[in-house]
Amino acid sequence: MTPMTTAREQRTAKRAVVGRLSWGLADQAASSMTNFAVGIYVARTLGVTAFGVFSLAWLTYGVVLNVARGLATDPLVVRFSGVPDASWRAGAARSSGTALGVGAVIGAACLVVGLGLGDRVGPAFVCLGVVLPGLLLQDAWRYAFFAAGTGRKAFVNDLVWGVALVPAMVVAAGVGSVAAFVLAWGASAAVAAVYGCLQSGVRPQLAGARAWLREHRDLGYRYLVENVSLSGASQLRAYGLGAIVGVGAVGAVRGAELLLGPFLAVLMGLSLVTVAEAARVLRQAPDRLGRFCFLLGGGQAAAALLWGAALLLMPDRLGELVLGDVWHSAAQLIVPAALGVAGAGLGTGAAAGLRALAAARRSLRCQLFASACYVGGGLGGAAAGGTVGSAWGVAAATVCGSAVWWLQLRSALRERHQIPIPEVRTP
Repeated sequence: MTPMTTAREQRTAKRAVVGRLSWGLADQAASSMTNFAVGIYVARTLGVTAFGVFSLAWLTYGVVLNVARGLATDPLVVRFSGVPDASWRAGAARSSGTALGVGAVIGAACLVVGLGLGDRVGPAFVCLGVVLPGLLLQDAWRYAFFAAGTGRKAFVNDLVWGVALVPAMVVAAGVGSVAAFVLAWGASAAVAAVYGCLQSGVRPQLAGARAWLREHRDLGYRYLVENVSLSGASQLRAYGLGAIVGVGAVGAVRGAELLLGPFLAVLMGLSLVTVAEAARVLRQAPDRLGRFCFLLGGGQAAAALLWGAALLLMPDRLGELVLGDVWHSAAQLIVPAALGVAGAGLGTGAAAGLRALAAARRSLRCQLFASACYVGGGLGGAAAGGTVGSAWGVAAATVCGSAVWWLQLRSALRERHQIPIPEVRTP
């Protein structure tokens, strides 16, 4: 092989990576816009009280989604990225079946709880229980496609969901109830889930869920705790901040998050692809994994700092146009919020490396430490310095958590020479 050929192959590989990352961003953009449009439409149609009920169902779905990802799709991305098509198809069938099973089990629980609640909240949870399997199956296809390196299919699948939402939401608006909107939202996701079966040519194997959980329990249960602790830490900080400083402080923090929203959407889009890409690098060029993770995390951190700098230059008139009266309190939080996002971005590079190495024990320790720091820093800062103190406490906690992620990745890379990563498991 000549040096020219090697250089050409490297350029081709880099273009392929950039292409897959781009599809991750495009898919997240489609998903975020769909969620944003649903929230605005429901809020404007139903009013604040009914929208609060819908939000409870939405937040419950978010928690269940983290459970399904930890048990079903996260292990798939780690162990079935960049593998032969036959292995991927077998893994995707059992992983999607597991997600479907999680949706059925927790959906049944939501249905029972909803029947017991009655009033406005009850029907919403009954409908959520009905649509959960389709919602989780649709998300499972997204991750399966990114594991296969076909992010374009995930993007198309989210577009199908968005298109199906339009007539569904119109019908729900005619009914005018929270339950109707929950059904419309979930039914349109089920359309995309069925289309995912056609795209992949794979049928979910619900009967393979037990075997999937057993074979990947070394990863799945730890990823489950990681995912739940991540979302739980954010909720605890919000509740605690409201109790210590007041509800207005929660609004100010939410306003700062909205200012950083476009960049956070970029981070979420990259997170769909980074673990799969890191796993692919590990299989094809293991010596480059550390450098790949550093470039990934460093690039995200630098971009977050640039976005924060741009926000600091935003005129007050434009800020008031975007956030109204919330702008002045949110503007005080831009610097610590941007530093916190930069710290999180830096840590995601190391997190992707640990997941690619299947070092679930290490990544679990890191996530629990980072979540504890997040809650402690946010609430300790709130007690010491109010809303601004909470923001600086979170920023410091995020940087500390990022340092722990990188220390653990360095140790895991050293251990890899003695303990090889698990091979892909095929039935």
